[in-house]
Amino acid sequence: MLNRYIKVFFVAVLLLAGASALFSFIQKSKTTLYLVGDSTVKNGKGKGDGGLWGWGSYLANHFDTTKITVENDALGGTSSRTFQTQGWWDKVAAKIKPGDYVIMQFGHNDSSPLVDTSRARGTIKSNSDESQELYNPLTKKNEVIHSYGWYLRKMITEAKAKGATVAVCSLIPRNSWKDGKVTRSTNDYGKWAAEAAKQAGATFIDLNTLVADDYDTEGEAKVKSTYFNDKDHTHTIEAGAILNAKLVAQGIKQSKDFALNKYLAK
Repeated sequence: MLNRYIKVFFVAVLLLAGASALFSFIQKSKTTLYLVGDSTVKNGKGKGDGGLWGWGSYLANHFDTTKITVENDALGGTSSRTFQTQGWWDKVAAKIKPGDYVIMQFGHNDSSPLVDTSRARGTIKSNSDESQELYNPLTKKNEVIHSYGWYLRKMITEAKAKGATVAVCSLIPRNSWKDGKVTRSTNDYGKWAAEAAKQAGATFIDLNTLVADDYDTEGEAKVKSTYFNDKDHTHTIEAGAILNAKLVAQGIKQSKDFALNKYLAK
């Protein structure tokens, strides 16, 4: 009798081990959408920070998550440059497998100084191949600093080399207005993001325009009271993050040749 119980026990253990291995295999083989960017994509640890939220925390709501995993690897405070130089991009790239997707959105921090004693995170304001070698007081080393577009193109190229399909979003607009219209990035970071995406063979989602069009329709007073608090003009509160995630999904859907479309929730 004891031997029978022992056999049953070992059979159960083997079945559990097999089920665990199968689950692990399914999870590893499941297609993943990686999100990279700054705090407007992921604020804090993705659970809101002081009531402020990034749109990446709500994008999964627009996907069939039985078929695709949405992983938000954005990091607050980073630019297209420091997300790479500080090693965060390498951590994401190491996980990418053929068939995965990457959506990136940078720009809000790229306008910072190229070098300073605070964050030294700025990039050259263009999509050119221009570079400058400057002393970085934070690392205490010389650093070759490139353009915003160059850093985007580098990530696109590296993700595609790993077998991923890539999209670039232009940065969401800040809560900044002039003559009743929200300020857009049509002639700077939005333009350079579009150029970099095209040059490197990635899909471009003009999120800046999608959001700005919505803001202009809703009006300054409603936008300020509904999507932002009175202390921050860059980061949205939860309602703004939910809206922006919906508009990212809309941008994906409108990009007819973007294969990520097939994973959108029906």
